Amino acid sequence: MILSLPREKGWRTPYIYLFQGFWCQPAEIQAISIFQNHFQAKDSDVFVATVPKSGTTWLKALTFAIVNRQDHLISSKNHPLFSFNPHDLVPFIEYNVYGKHDQIPDLSNFHEPRLFGTHIPFDSLPNSIKDSNCKIVYICRNPFDTFISSWIFVNKIKPTSMPTLKLEEAFEMYCNGLVGFGPFWNHMLGYWNESKERQKNVLFLKYEDMKEDVNFHLKNLAMFLECPFSLVEENEGVIENIIKLCSFEKMKELEINKIGTFGRNFENKSLFRKGEIGD
Repeated sequence: MILSLPREKGWRTPYIYLFQGFWCQPAEIQAISIFQNHFQAKDSDVFVATVPKSGTTWLKALTFAIVNRQDHLISSKNHPLFSFNPHDLVPFIEYNVYGKHDQIPDLSNFHEPRLFGTHIPFDSLPNSIKDSNCKIVYICRNPFDTFISSWIFVNKIKPTSMPTLKLEEAFEMYCNGLVGFGPFWNHMLGYWNESKERQKNVLFLKYEDMKEDVNFHLKNLAMFLECPFSLVEENEGVIENIIKLCSFEKMKELEINKIGTFGRNFENKSLFRKGEIGD
């Protein structure tokens, strides 16, 4: 099936393929196909969805901290975010959950509410998700910043056998939609349109807005996930502590994010560069 799909040169692989209207690699196509055919959503599930390099790691950390704050006190020195990368706590559907061994994973041992991450466009999510009351949190970012972050990231993780991807070449490909899970505009619009139709199920966030007033958007995120902060929590500084725990500066300095790998053996340290707006 993959060999019958349109293909173009990839950023860090010889080819990417047009699958269900977006571009991805063969291993991703295989994982997504299994996911679509076998995943059974629960109403309590939470999905963190993004275009790559749009604030994925940050949003995963914030979501995990909010949802699990009763089980893992934010002030605790044993909080999981000190010992695990956010991608381990909120695993990628197409890499960690369905991307291993080409088998249907056993999800019975997942702690509920189950937290998942994905770059898959909305239209390609399984019907069991679309027909359920599970929550989808989507974050987008200025495409210029997303592009630069993606370009630098790809040159860090590309195989040594491949030449450095030039900025001009990468920009031309990006504008033509030829990037992992692109075109980016269709990706954003898919979740944006769904957020307007089903506001209780899909929350659309902007990276720049989050950076400008993270306190406000954190409270809004908690309400959306149906675990709002109480007045006692607000007075005790729980929101500020979550913001500090999940901040770019804090995550970058943690030892767990300087070593180890995530996804398909990408180095954790490659995740944290600047996180700035207008870079």
